[in-house]
Amino acid sequence: MAKKFSELEAAMTPASIARSDAQFNALLKDMPLHELRRARGLSQKNLADVLHVGQPAIAKLEHRTDMYISTLRSHIEAMGGVLEIVARFPEGSVNIQNFGALQATEA
Repeated sequence: MAKKFSELEAAMTPASIARSDAQFNALLKDMPLHELRRARGLSQKNLADVLHVGQPAIAKLEHRTDMYISTLRSHIEAMGGVLEIVARFPEGSVNIQNFGALQATEA
């Protein structure tokens, strides 16, 4: 018989809950586009309507391994986010600004 999550959580130690929360937060920071869309509570149809494309275009885009930055930016903005490009080096991280200039020029 299936148990409710609240029952399982009530039996967990505080350390187990902390580990579970940390793992959950780590998973939220690293996910494919289709999972991000679902986490934002959007269907492919909803997103397609915002982007003025058909639902099959969203399905295809979410499974691509390569795409234009402008396409990804539009997809992220349609979900209510902002795309930032960050280069990470051993010495630290650098935000790449070139693409912000493209956005201002396109608008």
